[in-house]
Amino acid sequence: MAPKSTVPSKENIEVPESILKKRKAADKANESRAADLKKKREANKKKRSVIFERAQKYTEEYRKAERDVIEAKRAAKRDNSFFVPAEPKLVFAIRIKGINKIDPKKRKTLQLLRLLQINNGVFIRLTKATSEMLKIVEPFIAYGYPNLKAVRELVYKRGYGKINKQRIPLTDNSIVEANLGQFGIVCVEDLIHEIYTVGPNFKQASNFLWPFKLSSPTGGFRPRKFKHFIEGGDLGNREQYVNALIKQMN
Repeated sequence: MAPKSTVPSKENIEVPESILKKRKAADKANESRAADLKKKREANKKKRSVIFERAQKYTEEYRKAERDVIEAKRAAKRDNSFFVPAEPKLVFAIRIKGINKIDPKKRKTLQLLRLLQINNGVFIRLTKATSEMLKIVEPFIAYGYPNLKAVRELVYKRGYGKINKQRIPLTDNSIVEANLGQFGIVCVEDLIHEIYTVGPNFKQASNFLWPFKLSSPTGGFRPRKFKHFIEGGDLGNREQYVNALIKQMN
């Protein structure tokens, strides 16, 4: 008869109290993490539906504005009168000239407009004050009135936020919500709408966006780019033709 083994089996080994405590704490942490994840997913799902509804509402608003302009033009034609479009409220300015031969007043104005480098671009609310500032720095910038497509492509492709003085890419709606949520701007579409329509929180939205760092335009600038746009150059106000330049530089 073989001698009885004195090695204890797995069932007979007592688990130390410290390991039991660790296991219990780990199980509790896992449960808490799973509950938080579930809550976060539900909140994100609800948020996505809100964002989708807002995007639909904005699309309808843009279409209605386009239809209203078309109807107003037709009505004017029927009545043998003139249709005068509303004054533009939004400007996109691009710096196209360096720092050579720049006097202090123009340098300071460029700083106030946040156009610190060549090919920097910013959205500006058009007021009497800003239009005077644009005139002062006209020899250094190209500007005009961007359409919805240009605004959307700029924000989605080259949009960066200013967070704690750092340049952070807008990869997630949560970044926008964390910084502009108190103004009712919770996603990128809200940000685009606020900029394009020049809403009540335009200043906060515009300041949140880091100045756009654009590329040199495809095919280059015109041969005499330091002449005014209407003289065959690139400087100054080009009104709706700025959209073509944005497309080349984006």
